[in-house]
Amino acid sequence: MHDQHSQTIRTTCPYCGVGCGVLASRDADNTATIQGDPEHPANYGRLCSKGAALGETVDLDGRLLHPVVHGERSDWDTALETVADGLRRIIAEHGPEAVAFYGSGQMLTEDYYVSNKLFKGFIGTPHVDTNSRLCMASAVTGHKRAFGSDTLPGNYADLEEAELLVLAGSNLAWCHPVLYQRVKAAKAENPDMRVVVIDPRRTDTCEIADLHLPLAPGTDVWLWNGLLNHLARDGQVDYVFLEQHTEGFGQAIEMARSGGSVPDVAAQCDLPEGDVVQFFRLFTRTEKTVSLFSQGVNQSSAGTDKVNAIINCHLLTGRIGRPGTGPFSITGQPNAMGGREVGGLANQLAAHMDFAPEDVDRVRRFWDAPNLVTGPGDKAVDLFQAVARGEIKAVWIMSTNPAVSLPDADRVRDALRECELVVVSEAMAHTDTTEVADVLLPALAWGEKDGTVTNSERRISRQRPFLPAPGETRADWQALCAVAGRLGFGDAFAYSGPDQIFDEHVRLSAFENNGRRDFDIGGLAGMARAAYDAMAPRQWPVRADGTDTPRLFADGRYFTESGRARFLPVEPHAPVHRPDPQFPLVLNTGRVRDHWHTMTRTGKAARLSTHAVEPFVQVHPEDARVFGLEQGGLARVGSQWGHFLGRVVLDDGQRRGNVFAPMHWSAQYAVKGRADAVVNPATDPLSGEPEYKHTPVAVAPAHATWHGFMLLRERPAEHPHCAWWAFARGGSFVRYELAGNDDPDALPTVARDLLRNGSDWVEFEDPARGTYRAAWIAEGRLMGCLFMGPLETLPGRHWLASLFDEATLSSADRMALLSGRPPAGAPDVGRTVCSCFGIGENTIVDTIAGGAIEPAAVTAACQAGGNCGSCVPEIQNLILRHAPAANRRTA
Repeated sequence: MHDQHSQTIRTTCPYCGVGCGVLASRDADNTATIQGDPEHPANYGRLCSKGAALGETVDLDGRLLHPVVHGERSDWDTALETVADGLRRIIAEHGPEAVAFYGSGQMLTEDYYVSNKLFKGFIGTPHVDTNSRLCMASAVTGHKRAFGSDTLPGNYADLEEAELLVLAGSNLAWCHPVLYQRVKAAKAENPDMRVVVIDPRRTDTCEIADLHLPLAPGTDVWLWNGLLNHLARDGQVDYVFLEQHTEGFGQAIEMARSGGSVPDVAAQCDLPEGDVVQFFRLFTRTEKTVSLFSQGVNQSSAGTDKVNAIINCHLLTGRIGRPGTGPFSITGQPNAMGGREVGGLANQLAAHMDFAPEDVDRVRRFWDAPNLVTGPGDKAVDLFQAVARGEIKAVWIMSTNPAVSLPDADRVRDALRECELVVVSEAMAHTDTTEVADVLLPALAWGEKDGTVTNSERRISRQRPFLPAPGETRADWQALCAVAGRLGFGDAFAYSGPDQIFDEHVRLSAFENNGRRDFDIGGLAGMARAAYDAMAPRQWPVRADGTDTPRLFADGRYFTESGRARFLPVEPHAPVHRPDPQFPLVLNTGRVRDHWHTMTRTGKAARLSTHAVEPFVQVHPEDARVFGLEQGGLARVGSQWGHFLGRVVLDDGQRRGNVFAPMHWSAQYAVKGRADAVVNPATDPLSGEPEYKHTPVAVAPAHATWHGFMLLRERPAEHPHCAWWAFARGGSFVRYELAGNDDPDALPTVARDLLRNGSDWVEFEDPARGTYRAAWIAEGRLMGCLFMGPLETLPGRHWLASLFDEATLSSADRMALLSGRPPAGAPDVGRTVCSCFGIGENTIVDTIAGGAIEPAAVTAACQAGGNCGSCVPEIQNLILRHAPAANRRTA
């Protein structure tokens, strides 16, 4: 029940680029009740596991609630003066280009707009970039080369209307689960719909695939050039569209023909010829085709060429600008597109303008900004390398954690540590980046923010506050404007609210536009505060007549100088760094199902830490055999840039010679678990996007004399002191996975150091097996337990974790406690499969044994898979493994 002051607020999810609508209300204890908004056109009420758990992330635990200057609590005036004085001094001594700003696709558009106006327009530094550079820059550059603008032509309905959906480098089931569910439902309703997944890994997205192409990493251009050549030879060319609306076809097809025949393409991509032929035939014969691509395409030293190779195939066949057709870039962050709208990337100005002299003049006049930069600045990787070289001496970082998320992350952290002035605007007190900051400015978090975001289908939605601003937190735009005032630019930043910033952003989009630029939302100009507060989701362009634009390019008009779309000749290139005897494997990094970026938000939700508890390395069983790795053991993954540790997960869905690791874990959640410390900092020469999907590495067992885990009712003041730990929150406890290099004979001593409590223990030691177990009980309640020993001696954690929900341990539970296994007749639900409802593997297996041999039947019996559906592929695998033999054919 809500308290009498509770009000349901329509807002927008802060996670991926799907941009789901959320109904949120504040509860009496300042927690939140979260539901999907059934009226929002992005999700129609659906939420993924992360979105459904948003209410568990809004508490104040770990929040940064007051300014901090040089490690000491401060006040806003002192902090702002420190920032302004530092910027003023550095600019006076070294010029404005010694200053940089690094933002985030998690910023609201209004905050983003002010940051770009201040740094590019008034301070006069071109070094303004964003973590969207790490996700979407290749798509942006590819769009601009082909269309003359950063335009996403279609919308989500096209994914459902398509009869062929090609998912290239996209694990849609885990990274954009709500869209995955929309596609899955459309496929169930349309028996003619086909799905092709192009991905070196066999991911859960392949559950809906009619064809999976596990191509060799980095060979996408060979595949798409081969398709272009095949389409041209097979006569699948829309000559009318080609002649009236495109240019550059001749050079593009000449380059594609040099790639050779189907056998040549199959050999380059390491794919069966029959599968390549099947893909080419599907694309050839299916008019309604959408090619959805994501990080697997973008995050590459040839990412832009991959994007244009995809677009070329759609231009050749005229499959663009019409329902159920087109290339579709799905963004990774909630406001990656909004950031691009306001000039968040170093190579653009606001309102989708570039550094052409007429654009510079236009923005300078609109802002009345005499210091406006006239050319691009350093892109993300180059920006932090310039910090390391001492060329950039001050950097303001907002709403992101580059010490974890950038490639070669150790060097980034070291560079920030040595930088003269590091300002971090952050909602959380302790991140890897706040640890190296000089000034911390406490920012609003989701639930407190007020502004807009734009999702992957160009839909602008309001993010509305439903919680009060805690402590001394402020909106990011307010902090930026306060510094602008202290630098003498106050008149240009005299906003009283986000509605005024949005209106200025709107007016700039329409300023001297007249249809020449794609981004124009001039039809929203002049809204009063009440209208801004009530604004429904809108899809740009929203030009002067006030109507939305669901789809672009239907008229065959593009934003190039000629008005024609451009074919680009793209030559296949091998990745910049390739495996060698010292680093024989290829590391691919990405996301897991239930976590987001560096876990500063999702790490607070207990249910989101149950599916993937610690950093891991996914390895093909044959590679594990060759390199001496065992399931559940620790592995050291090393490259020429760094190393990290992760738990080995064997998976025959991996390509041989490739390993996968998630990018989420920071030093706050795992010692030595930062995967991006290893990642290759090579970038695409055009987009500046890093090569996250192709780093040559060596993988070897990480020596540990013991493994263990510790569950505690209360979080300790500091993390354990041992060679390896990973931290996760449970519902009424915290969890550590542990490993050490100590002498096994010293385990009791190590244990006492870990638990740091010498009384009320129950303990058991077996020196012969090298095991030690202990539990701490107070007033009949379990306060903590610790299990240590060889890997194979450790019990499951799930029953032990359930004991923390008990007010008093039963005598049977106390007797069974140190065995780690429930007493006879007591349930053990097993590891969590369905995070939304907390359903464990054993519960699902029992349900299957009881006759539920379809995922829908499992859902009906125990709820698993009944919310976001991300766990359905895993449920399907459990059905295949555990369905009664007589029914397996049906399953």
